[in-house]
Amino acid sequence: MSRSTIIPFGPQHPAFLEPLNVSLKLDGETVTGAVLNLGYNHRGMEHALSLDYKKTQYLAERVCGICSNHHASAYCQAMESIYGVEIPERARLIRSIMMECQRLTSHLLALGHIAEAVGYENLFMQCFRERELVMRLVNEISGNRVHYSINVIGGVKRDLDASMEKRAAEAMTELRPKLDELRGIFARDSTLSKRTKGVGKLTETQARDWCTVGPVARASGIWEDVREDSFAAYGMLHLRPVVRAEGDCYARTMVRMDECLRSVDLIEECLSLLREGPVAVDVKGHPTGEGLGRVEAPRGELVYYVKAVGKLQLDRIKIRTPAFVNVPPVQVLLLGCQLADVAVITVSLDPCICCTDR
Repeated sequence: MSRSTIIPFGPQHPAFLEPLNVSLKLDGETVTGAVLNLGYNHRGMEHALSLDYKKTQYLAERVCGICSNHHASAYCQAMESIYGVEIPERARLIRSIMMECQRLTSHLLALGHIAEAVGYENLFMQCFRERELVMRLVNEISGNRVHYSINVIGGVKRDLDASMEKRAAEAMTELRPKLDELRGIFARDSTLSKRTKGVGKLTETQARDWCTVGPVARASGIWEDVREDSFAAYGMLHLRPVVRAEGDCYARTMVRMDECLRSVDLIEECLSLLREGPVAVDVKGHPTGEGLGRVEAPRGELVYYVKAVGKLQLDRIKIRTPAFVNVPPVQVLLLGCQLADVAVITVSLDPCICCTDR
């Protein structure tokens, strides 16, 4: 008769950048049960965000450092719907450029961690080398590498002059062949294939039952991308969501890899559409009403609900982050897997605990 063993995986583990704990029940080396434990990073962000709506656009970026610009964009979008203002076309294009740049940095971070989880250290460093090119570009545009602080209610506060537009175009031209090389490695390397193909499979039915979003959902065959709802400038662009049917770690990896290449396409298209014009509209008075902001963050649909009552302090802010629904399925993905695959499966979901716990 075999004996079951219960071991903790996390909250401190080399595969995790943030505290995440899964209690694993093992029969030998096979996982027979998994219980997810969260809450280590809870900071009370929703209450803090409601204290001063003028400062919230900057504090919202601190919910998560990896998708900070998307948080600010979703909040500003919700406030703009309350004020009833339409931001200028140039501002919408600049917001889209910055969001796609952050999608690149986020996905390359996730890809690097998948490489690290399988022990492919030089591929990890290669992912971060290409990521650095985008980090330097956004630093030149916004003055910041992580929290861009470029969004304001009514538009953006930094414009792109002709030299910066040229610099951004050159960066994308330089980045594309490097991403093509990375894709070839992720797609064909035998070590990566053995560690990711058929591992941690999430069926389309399971993905829908767990309400997954973003690359996790699209890797399981669900055609869902908030960018198709035409927020920011996406209604002007040729958007082609990346969808695969396998639902395993390999599919989630390749969806993110292909989305990096699509992001380069979208940035180049935005740059070609930029025309002279204002980058913001004036917004006056304290807001009154309810607003909803939805954006496609790197991990999926990010929602901000805002209720304002004509005062500096907001009545309520509610955030629904993509990681909040993408992380819990790890409990079914781990069933039946080998202990050695736990880190790879977990990292393939691209868990963001700051977003999950808030």
